[in-house]
Amino acid sequence: MPKIKTHRGAAKRFSLTKSGKIKRSKAYKRHILTKKSTKRLRGLRQTGFIADVEAKKIRKLLPYD
Repeated sequence: MPKIKTHRGAAKRFSLTKSGKIKRSKAYKRHILTKKSTKRLRGLRQTGFIADVEAKKIRKLLPYD
């Protein structure tokens, strides 16, 4: 049986933790940052986690992680 290909777009956006959760980066931190407060930007620096519902879909895209 052939190997399953990893979805390269998903591999660049998500990573797995040791506990099995899927880590993601926050949105809205690319451009037009001048009008966003420093408090808001500081919160966007931290990573978020994917909800369990979407985690099943993303695990199919990342078979070897």
